[in-house]
Amino acid sequence: QVQLVESGGGLVQAGASLRLSCAGSGRTFSSDCMGWFRQAPGKERELVAAISWNTYLTKYQDSVKGRFTISRDNAKNTVYLQMNRLKPEDTAVYYCAASSRRNLGISVPDYNYWGQGTQVTVSS
Repeated sequence: QVQLVESGGGLVQAGASLRLSCAGSGRTFSSDCMGWFRQAPGKERELVAAISWNTYLTKYQDSVKGRFTISRDNAKNTVYLQMNRLKPEDTAVYYCAASSRRNLGISVPDYNYWGQGTQVTVSS
């Protein structure tokens, strides 16, 4: 069974940091583009960051540039999202996703596999 399992979410104060992890199992994701999405209540799911299979390419939502960093460890079949200087508007459920396309996926339909999500809540 192919799975992506997120961890590392939680409740923090504004200005704090969190590191999300996403561990894959059931297949190797080393050739996939990997992405982090988030969805706040009443809003559409949006791309936060994406990273190509070889780490050469990354893409970030404008609102997180300079604060969030996506990385991956293909040997561990894991992707990470380091989130610094968190803001209340970062509050959402964060989802990890994998895309079989080699280039960067930038929208929900580009991704084939999804995790269950982890809640991030930032208090002011």
